[in-house]
Amino acid sequence: MNKSIAAACMAASLAALSTGAFAAEKVKVGLCVSWPGYSSLEVAQQKNLAPDLEIENTIFDDPVGAHSALAAGQIDVLYCTSEYTPIAIEQGTNEVMVTFLNPSYGVDQIALAPNVEPKDLPGKKIAAPQAYIGQLLMGVWLDSQGINYDSVEWVNLNADEAVGPMVAGDLAAAYEYEPWVSKLTAELKGSKSVANSADPVFLKTGIFMDVLYMNKTFVAERRPVAVATLKALFQAVQAWHDDTPGINKVYADFLKWPVGDVESVVGTNGKDLKGGNYTYDFDEAARSCGVLDGEPPLGIARDGMRDTVALINDWWVKLGLMKTKIDPAKGVDCSLMADLVKSGFRQEIRARE
Repeated sequence: MNKSIAAACMAASLAALSTGAFAAEKVKVGLCVSWPGYSSLEVAQQKNLAPDLEIENTIFDDPVGAHSALAAGQIDVLYCTSEYTPIAIEQGTNEVMVTFLNPSYGVDQIALAPNVEPKDLPGKKIAAPQAYIGQLLMGVWLDSQGINYDSVEWVNLNADEAVGPMVAGDLAAAYEYEPWVSKLTAELKGSKSVANSADPVFLKTGIFMDVLYMNKTFVAERRPVAVATLKALFQAVQAWHDDTPGINKVYADFLKWPVGDVESVVGTNGKDLKGGNYTYDFDEAARSCGVLDGEPPLGIARDGMRDTVALINDWWVKLGLMKTKIDPAKGVDCSLMADLVKSGFRQEIRARE
Protein backbone atom coordinates (compact mmCIF):
# COMPACT_ATOMS: atom_id res chain seq x y z
CA MET A 1 0.00 0.00 0.00
CA ASN A 2 1.52 3.36 -0.99
CA LYS A 3 1.64 6.31 1.35
CA SER A 4 -1.22 8.20 -0.29
CA ILE A 5 -3.58 5.23 0.04
CA ALA A 6 -2.54 4.67 3.67
CA ALA A 7 -3.10 8.34 4.43
CA ALA A 8 -6.54 8.19 2.82
CA CYS A 9 -7.46 5.13 4.91
CA MET A 10 -6.28 6.85 8.09
CA ALA A 11 -8.30 9.96 7.24
CA ALA A 12 -11.40 7.86 6.63
CA SER A 13 -10.93 6.11 9.97
CA LEU A 14 -10.59 9.42 11.82
CA ALA A 15 -13.65 10.77 10.06
CA ALA A 16 -15.63 7.71 11.10
CA LEU A 17 -14.58 8.21 14.70
CA SER A 18 -15.46 11.90 14.71
CA THR A 19 -18.87 11.39 13.11
CA GLY A 20 -19.89 8.30 15.08
CA ALA A 21 -19.96 6.20 11.90
CA PHE A 22 -19.11 3.02 13.76
CA ALA A 23 -22.11 0.89 14.66
CA ALA A 24 -23.88 1.94 17.83
CA GLU A 25 -24.44 -0.61 20.59
CA LYS A 26 -27.94 -2.09 20.25
CA VAL A 27 -30.00 -2.23 23.45
CA LYS A 28 -33.33 -4.05 23.48
CA VAL A 29 -35.78 -2.43 25.89
CA GLY A 30 -39.16 -3.72 27.01
CA LEU A 31 -42.16 -1.92 28.48
CA CYS A 32 -44.22 -4.38 30.49
CA VAL A 33 -47.33 -2.25 29.81
CA SER A 34 -48.07 0.84 27.72
CA TRP A 35 -47.13 3.67 30.04
CA PRO A 36 -45.70 7.21 29.78
CA GLY A 37 -43.29 6.59 32.65
CA TYR A 38 -41.80 3.72 30.67
CA SER A 39 -41.16 5.77 27.54
CA SER A 40 -38.02 7.73 28.42
CA LEU A 41 -35.62 5.53 26.44
CA GLU A 42 -37.82 6.02 23.38
CA VAL A 43 -37.23 9.75 23.90
CA ALA A 44 -33.49 9.09 24.21
CA GLN A 45 -33.57 7.27 20.88
CA GLN A 46 -35.72 9.80 19.03
CA LYS A 47 -33.78 12.81 20.36
CA ASN A 48 -30.38 11.16 19.85
CA LEU A 49 -29.45 11.71 23.50
CA ALA A 50 -27.13 8.71 23.45
CA PRO A 51 -25.49 8.55 19.99
CA ASP A 52 -23.49 5.45 20.93
CA LEU A 53 -26.69 3.47 21.61
CA GLU A 54 -29.29 2.09 19.25
CA ILE A 55 -32.33 1.64 21.47
CA GLU A 56 -35.11 -0.68 20.35
CA ASN A 57 -38.31 -0.42 22.43
CA THR A 58 -41.01 -3.10 22.57
CA ILE A 59 -44.36 -2.73 24.35
CA PHE A 60 -45.49 -6.07 25.81
CA ASP A 61 -48.74 -5.18 27.64
CA ASP A 62 -48.04 -8.43 29.52
CA PRO A 63 -45.94 -8.02 32.67
CA VAL A 64 -45.25 -11.72 33.23
CA GLY A 65 -44.42 -12.26 29.57
CA ALA A 66 -42.10 -9.25 29.62
CA HIS A 67 -40.22 -10.60 32.64
CA SER A 68 -39.90 -13.96 30.92
CA ALA A 69 -38.40 -12.24 27.87
CA LEU A 70 -35.93 -10.36 30.07
CA ALA A 71 -34.88 -13.46 31.96
CA ALA A 72 -34.37 -15.32 28.67
CA GLY A 73 -32.19 -12.53 27.28
CA GLN A 74 -34.64 -11.67 24.50
CA ILE A 75 -34.50 -8.10 25.83
CA ASP A 76 -31.75 -6.43 27.86
CA VAL A 77 -33.73 -3.89 29.89
CA LEU A 78 -37.29 -3.80 31.22
CA TYR A 79 -39.49 -1.09 32.64
CA CYS A 80 -42.03 -2.46 35.06
CA THR A 81 -43.11 -2.25 38.69
CA SER A 82 -41.15 -3.49 41.68
CA GLU A 83 -43.49 -6.17 42.97
CA TYR A 84 -42.17 -8.91 40.67
CA THR A 85 -38.68 -8.77 42.22
CA PRO A 86 -39.27 -11.28 45.05
CA ILE A 87 -40.83 -13.72 42.58
CA ALA A 88 -37.82 -13.39 40.27
CA ILE A 89 -35.51 -14.07 43.21
CA GLU A 90 -37.51 -17.12 44.30
CA GLN A 91 -37.51 -18.50 40.76
CA GLY A 92 -33.82 -17.73 40.24
CA THR A 93 -34.42 -15.85 37.01
CA ASN A 94 -31.63 -13.96 35.28
CA GLU A 95 -32.73 -10.39 36.09
CA VAL A 96 -32.07 -7.70 38.64
CA MET A 97 -33.63 -4.38 39.65
CA VAL A 98 -31.16 -1.53 39.10
CA THR A 99 -33.04 1.64 40.08
CA PHE A 100 -36.30 3.14 41.26
CA LEU A 101 -37.92 5.47 38.73
CA ASN A 102 -41.38 6.79 39.62
CA PRO A 103 -43.25 6.36 42.89
CA SER A 104 -46.93 5.99 42.18
CA TYR A 105 -48.33 9.30 43.45
CA GLY A 106 -51.99 8.42 43.37
CA VAL A 107 -52.26 7.03 39.86
CA ASP A 108 -52.92 3.47 41.12
CA GLN A 109 -56.40 3.28 42.63
CA ILE A 110 -59.16 1.02 43.93
CA ALA A 111 -62.59 1.62 42.43
CA LEU A 112 -65.95 0.40 43.71
CA ALA A 113 -69.10 -0.18 41.71
CA PRO A 114 -72.20 1.95 42.44
CA ASN A 115 -73.91 1.24 45.75
CA VAL A 116 -71.04 -0.98 46.90
CA GLU A 117 -69.19 -0.30 50.15
CA PRO A 118 -66.09 -2.12 51.40
CA LYS A 119 -68.14 -4.17 53.88
CA ASP A 120 -70.15 -5.58 50.94
CA LEU A 121 -67.16 -7.13 49.16
CA PRO A 122 -66.92 -10.60 50.79
CA GLY A 123 -68.36 -13.08 48.33
CA LYS A 124 -68.14 -10.62 45.42
CA LYS A 125 -65.90 -10.53 42.33
CA ILE A 126 -62.99 -8.11 42.37
CA ALA A 127 -60.51 -7.51 39.57
CA ALA A 128 -56.74 -7.10 39.77
CA PRO A 129 -53.88 -8.38 37.59
CA GLN A 130 -52.22 -11.35 39.26
CA ALA A 131 -48.59 -11.02 40.40
CA TYR A 132 -48.65 -7.34 39.48
CA ILE A 133 -48.98 -4.05 41.34
CA GLY A 134 -52.78 -4.24 41.10
CA GLN A 135 -53.03 -7.43 43.15
CA LEU A 136 -50.59 -6.01 45.68
CA LEU A 137 -52.49 -2.72 46.07
CA MET A 138 -55.82 -4.53 46.28
CA GLY A 139 -54.46 -6.89 48.92
CA VAL A 140 -52.99 -4.10 51.07
CA TRP A 141 -56.25 -2.15 50.79
CA LEU A 142 -58.43 -5.16 51.67
CA ASP A 143 -56.25 -5.74 54.73
CA SER A 144 -56.68 -2.09 55.75
CA GLN A 145 -60.45 -2.63 55.60
CA GLY A 146 -60.33 -5.80 57.68
CA ILE A 147 -61.43 -7.96 54.73
CA ASN A 148 -59.95 -11.44 54.34
CA TYR A 149 -58.21 -11.98 51.01
CA ASP A 150 -59.89 -15.38 50.59
CA SER A 151 -63.39 -14.01 51.15
CA VAL A 152 -63.51 -12.37 47.70
CA GLU A 153 -63.44 -13.90 44.22
CA TRP A 154 -60.34 -12.66 42.42
CA VAL A 155 -60.56 -12.01 38.67
CA ASN A 156 -57.26 -11.60 36.78
CA LEU A 157 -57.82 -8.38 34.78
CA ASN A 158 -55.69 -5.31 34.16
CA ALA A 159 -57.11 -1.81 34.59
CA ASP A 160 -58.21 -1.31 30.98
CA GLU A 161 -59.73 -4.78 30.85
CA ALA A 162 -61.79 -4.24 34.02
CA VAL A 163 -63.71 -1.16 32.84
CA GLY A 164 -66.15 -3.10 30.64
CA PRO A 165 -67.05 -5.73 33.27
CA MET A 166 -67.45 -2.98 35.88
CA VAL A 167 -69.85 -1.10 33.60
CA ALA A 168 -71.70 -4.36 32.89
CA GLY A 169 -72.17 -4.98 36.61
CA ASP A 170 -69.99 -8.10 36.74
CA LEU A 171 -67.48 -6.69 39.25
CA ALA A 172 -67.90 -5.12 42.67
CA ALA A 173 -64.39 -3.62 42.78
CA ALA A 174 -61.34 -3.27 40.57
CA TYR A 175 -57.78 -2.07 40.51
CA GLU A 176 -57.61 0.92 38.16
CA TYR A 177 -55.17 3.61 37.10
CA GLU A 178 -55.44 6.72 35.00
CA PRO A 179 -56.75 7.27 32.42
CA TRP A 180 -59.02 4.28 33.11
CA VAL A 181 -60.32 5.58 36.44
CA SER A 182 -61.68 8.69 34.76
CA LYS A 183 -63.13 6.63 31.90
CA LEU A 184 -64.86 4.31 34.39
CA THR A 185 -66.39 7.04 36.54
CA ALA A 186 -67.56 8.88 33.41
CA GLU A 187 -69.27 5.79 31.99
CA LEU A 188 -70.63 4.32 35.22
CA LYS A 189 -72.45 6.84 37.38
CA GLY A 190 -72.03 6.17 41.06
CA SER A 191 -68.73 4.31 40.69
CA LYS A 192 -65.96 5.83 42.77
CA SER A 193 -62.33 5.66 43.69
CA VAL A 194 -61.95 4.79 47.38
CA ALA A 195 -58.17 4.51 47.73
CA ASN A 196 -55.04 5.51 45.86
CA SER A 197 -51.30 5.11 46.11
CA ALA A 198 -50.77 8.67 47.37
CA ASP A 199 -52.43 7.74 50.66
CA PRO A 200 -49.62 7.92 53.25
CA VAL A 201 -50.22 4.34 54.37
CA PHE A 202 -49.33 3.19 50.85
CA LEU A 203 -46.88 5.88 49.72
CA LYS A 204 -44.34 5.62 52.51
CA THR A 205 -43.87 1.87 51.97
CA GLY A 206 -42.17 2.47 48.62
CA ILE A 207 -43.69 -0.73 47.28
CA PHE A 208 -45.83 0.94 44.61
CA MET A 209 -42.95 1.95 42.40
CA ASP A 210 -41.96 1.92 38.74
CA VAL A 211 -38.46 0.53 38.38
CA LEU A 212 -35.89 -0.53 35.81
CA TYR A 213 -34.72 -4.13 35.53
CA MET A 214 -31.78 -5.46 33.56
CA ASN A 215 -30.75 -8.90 32.43
CA LYS A 216 -27.84 -10.07 34.61
CA THR A 217 -25.83 -11.34 31.65
CA PHE A 218 -26.27 -7.98 29.90
CA VAL A 219 -24.88 -6.22 32.99
CA ALA A 220 -21.98 -8.65 33.38
CA GLU A 221 -20.91 -8.79 29.73
CA ARG A 222 -21.83 -5.28 28.52
CA ARG A 223 -21.46 -3.21 31.65
CA PRO A 224 -20.41 0.08 29.95
CA VAL A 225 -23.48 -0.19 27.74
CA ALA A 226 -25.69 -0.85 30.77
CA VAL A 227 -24.32 2.26 32.50
CA ALA A 228 -24.76 4.32 29.33
CA THR A 229 -28.38 3.13 29.08
CA LEU A 230 -29.08 4.31 32.62
CA LYS A 231 -27.51 7.67 31.87
CA ALA A 232 -29.59 8.01 28.69
CA LEU A 233 -32.74 7.36 30.68
CA PHE A 234 -32.06 10.23 33.07
CA GLN A 235 -30.99 12.49 30.22
CA ALA A 236 -34.45 11.82 28.76
CA VAL A 237 -35.98 12.78 32.11
CA GLN A 238 -34.14 16.09 31.80
CA ALA A 239 -35.45 16.55 28.27
CA TRP A 240 -38.99 15.95 29.53
CA HIS A 241 -38.53 18.51 32.30
CA ASP A 242 -37.10 21.10 29.91
CA ASP A 243 -39.77 20.63 27.23
CA THR A 244 -42.71 18.94 28.91
CA PRO A 245 -45.33 19.63 26.21
CA GLY A 246 -43.00 18.46 23.45
CA ILE A 247 -41.93 15.26 25.19
CA ASN A 248 -45.48 14.49 26.33
CA LYS A 249 -46.34 14.58 22.62
CA VAL A 250 -43.51 12.10 21.95
CA TYR A 251 -44.94 9.83 24.66
CA ALA A 252 -48.43 10.14 23.17
CA ASP A 253 -47.30 9.34 19.63
CA PHE A 254 -45.19 6.39 20.79
CA LEU A 255 -47.96 4.89 22.93
CA LYS A 256 -50.80 5.95 20.59
CA TRP A 257 -52.47 7.72 23.52
CA PRO A 258 -54.20 11.11 23.47
CA VAL A 259 -51.90 13.78 24.89
CA GLY A 260 -54.49 14.49 27.60
CA ASP A 261 -54.22 10.89 28.82
CA VAL A 262 -50.43 11.23 29.02
CA GLU A 263 -50.83 14.45 31.02
CA SER A 264 -53.24 12.66 33.39
CA VAL A 265 -50.35 10.38 34.35
CA VAL A 266 -47.16 12.50 34.30
CA GLY A 267 -48.59 16.02 34.50
CA THR A 268 -47.41 19.21 32.87
CA ASN A 269 -44.97 20.76 35.36
CA GLY A 270 -41.95 18.63 34.47
CA LYS A 271 -41.84 16.79 37.79
CA ASP A 272 -45.01 15.35 39.32
CA LEU A 273 -48.78 15.10 39.38
CA LYS A 274 -50.81 14.34 42.49
CA GLY A 275 -53.10 11.59 41.31
CA GLY A 276 -50.45 10.51 38.80
CA ASN A 277 -46.72 9.85 38.97
CA TYR A 278 -43.82 11.49 40.79
CA THR A 279 -40.77 11.36 38.50
CA TYR A 280 -37.46 10.77 40.24
CA ASP A 281 -34.48 12.72 39.03
CA PHE A 282 -31.12 10.95 39.10
CA ASP A 283 -30.12 12.23 42.55
CA GLU A 284 -33.38 11.02 44.12
CA ALA A 285 -32.99 7.61 42.49
CA ALA A 286 -29.35 7.38 43.60
CA ARG A 287 -30.38 8.16 47.19
CA SER A 288 -32.96 5.39 47.07
CA CYS A 289 -30.09 3.12 46.03
CA GLY A 290 -27.99 4.39 48.93
CA VAL A 291 -25.15 5.52 46.64
CA LEU A 292 -25.58 9.28 47.14
CA ASP A 293 -25.92 11.25 50.35
CA GLY A 294 -29.31 12.71 51.24
CA GLU A 295 -32.88 11.53 51.72
CA PRO A 296 -35.33 10.57 48.97
CA PRO A 297 -38.67 12.42 48.82
CA LEU A 298 -42.15 11.39 50.00
CA GLY A 299 -40.98 9.66 53.17
CA ILE A 300 -39.46 6.75 51.27
CA ALA A 301 -36.34 5.43 52.97
CA ARG A 302 -32.80 6.10 51.77
CA ASP A 303 -31.13 2.89 50.57
CA GLY A 304 -34.58 1.33 50.89
CA MET A 305 -34.72 -0.86 47.79
CA ARG A 306 -33.91 -4.10 49.56
CA ASP A 307 -36.35 -3.28 52.38
CA THR A 308 -39.02 -2.64 49.76
CA VAL A 309 -38.39 -6.03 48.17
CA ALA A 310 -38.59 -7.71 51.59
CA LEU A 311 -41.91 -5.99 52.34
CA ILE A 312 -43.36 -7.04 48.99
CA ASN A 313 -42.22 -10.58 49.74
CA ASP A 314 -44.15 -10.46 53.04
CA TRP A 315 -47.30 -9.38 51.23
CA TRP A 316 -46.98 -12.05 48.55
CA VAL A 317 -46.73 -14.67 51.28
CA LYS A 318 -49.87 -13.25 52.92
CA LEU A 319 -51.70 -13.30 49.59
CA GLY A 320 -50.63 -16.86 48.85
CA LEU A 321 -48.56 -16.03 45.78
CA MET A 322 -45.27 -17.03 47.45
CA LYS A 323 -44.45 -19.51 50.19
CA THR A 324 -40.88 -18.63 51.13
CA LYS A 325 -38.89 -15.68 52.41
CA ILE A 326 -36.15 -14.65 50.00
CA ASP A 327 -32.91 -12.69 50.33
CA PRO A 328 -33.87 -9.28 48.85
CA ALA A 329 -30.23 -8.42 48.08
CA LYS A 330 -30.26 -11.06 45.33
CA GLY A 331 -32.72 -8.99 43.30
CA VAL A 332 -31.13 -5.54 43.65
CA ASP A 333 -27.98 -4.18 42.02
CA CYS A 334 -27.20 -0.52 42.73
CA SER A 335 -23.64 -0.72 41.44
CA LEU A 336 -24.54 0.78 38.05
CA MET A 337 -26.03 3.83 39.74
CA ALA A 338 -22.90 3.99 41.89
CA ASP A 339 -20.77 4.02 38.73
CA LEU A 340 -22.71 7.03 37.44
CA VAL A 341 -22.28 8.81 40.77
CA LYS A 342 -18.53 8.13 40.67
CA SER A 343 -18.39 9.51 37.13
CA GLY A 344 -19.69 12.83 38.45
CA PHE A 345 -23.16 12.59 36.91
CA ARG A 346 -25.77 14.52 38.90
CA GLN A 347 -29.27 15.75 38.23
CA GLU A 348 -31.91 17.62 40.19
CA ILE A 349 -35.19 18.71 38.63
CA ARG A 350 -37.96 20.69 40.27
CA ALA A 351 -41.57 21.26 39.34
CA ARG A 352 -42.17 24.43 37.35
CA GLU A 353 -44.85 26.80 38.60
